[in-house]
Amino acid sequence: MRPASGRRPEGEHEVKGLAFRDGGAPGEEGDTAPPPPSGPPRVTWRKLTFLPAVLIAVLLATWLWFEQADLDALTRNALSDGRVSKALWQHLRLTVVSTFFVLVIAIPLGVLLTRRVFRRAGPAAMAFANTGQATPAIGLLALLVIWLGIGRRAALIGIVAYAVLPVLANTIAGLKANDPTLLEAARGIGMSPLGVLIRVELPLAVPLILAGVRTALVLNVGTATLAAFGGGGGLGVLITTGITSQRMPVLMAGSILTVALALLVDWLASLAELLLRPRGLKANP
Repeated sequence: MRPASGRRPEGEHEVKGLAFRDGGAPGEEGDTAPPPPSGPPRVTWRKLTFLPAVLIAVLLATWLWFEQADLDALTRNALSDGRVSKALWQHLRLTVVSTFFVLVIAIPLGVLLTRRVFRRAGPAAMAFANTGQATPAIGLLALLVIWLGIGRRAALIGIVAYAVLPVLANTIAGLKANDPTLLEAARGIGMSPLGVLIRVELPLAVPLILAGVRTALVLNVGTATLAAFGGGGGLGVLITTGITSQRMPVLMAGSILTVALALLVDWLASLAELLLRPRGLKANP
């Protein structure tokens, strides 16, 4: 009913003889907004601790075995004087440097190949990237050694050529999978093409791009073992030494460290996938 003063309370209106009130702003009395749903945490304690604990246990057991094993002079010589740590450091450096060049090449190239001007070059670029991975890694490395000579440069080029494909393919797939209506809406509010790319397209494509980077990292760890055949160093030196000298402990040391490094890199990449994923996107179950 209308008050005796004849004035309606603030926010009340009359339409066809019926009075109604506007909805109050969130936070006002009688109008409390529901709290946003809180999903499961991105990184659980189990994910943080399980794999590192397993790797630490395996490496500790391996070290204890080597400490009590009766090794001959050739085996001790192959594993002493910091040779193991030197090979591990070389392997890490090969992996990090090659992955850096893969990202510098594949992500910008994937962005260019999704632009209208360069879209026709996409099949040719993908065919070239496919050639790099379809070629057997040891054969590709041998050709590069013949061309460039023995050294780390030939090994790095071979590793990069072998790992470009997953990052390039996932970058193109992620950018092409974006909803056109979202991109049109971003352009409609006045965003520049560069702004749409940086603030809309790339964040939406982040999950697929990170999946490609994760695959490339694991590929690089495995392919870097072949750098020993071209004089690039790495854990492959221990593996080849163990094979040629028929010393199983040396072969075991190189193999176990390579597997542990690949698992550790994959674990770190999976954490990066979860932490760098935009919060508005749902993770895959």
